[in-house]
Amino acid sequence: MTARLYDLASTWTFATGVGQVWDVIADPALDWSAWWPGCTPARPVERSCEQSAERSGAGGTSREDLLLASTATFDFHASLGYTLRISFHATRVERLREVAFDAGEDLTGTGRVALTARADGGTDVVITWAVRPAKRWMVALSPIAAPVFTLAHHAMMRRGEAGLRRHLAELVRDTDRR
Repeated sequence: MTARLYDLASTWTFATGVGQVWDVIADPALDWSAWWPGCTPARPVERSCEQSAERSGAGGTSREDLLLASTATFDFHASLGYTLRISFHATRVERLREVAFDAGEDLTGTGRVALTARADGGTDVVITWAVRPAKRWMVALSPIAAPVFTLAHHAMMRRGEAGLRRHLAELVRDTDRR
């Protein structure tokens, strides 16, 4: 049985500028668990030195090079009681605009995070996924449970958006205090 393809999209809107949002989302430390409720690191970020050096020709030390050389794996705890382990490996990075990635582990496929500056100084973040479940029970249940899995995905994404909004507000407050 071929696993069902899920095409999913979420739009997050923030009052903060693109640079601040980019600095958190595209941080090479990939510590999303610091702001995303229900997200925990499954293992340390893995770095491929060869890939980073190939891209830059000089050791690969820029933020973009580090992202392209990194694979982060997180456990996402769904509101329905299950956990998905998902790895993210950047395949394209366009500074302040986009990160495209391959997803692996319990969901396999591709995704994209695109940032757009708003006229009011804020930022829109559009996150798209084209993934298939790899967990046997999810593959088996997808024909009847797809709407429930989709709702669980959107709930997880709303938690991520709310967590990032709080995190950005804290960063702005910290900057204002200095």
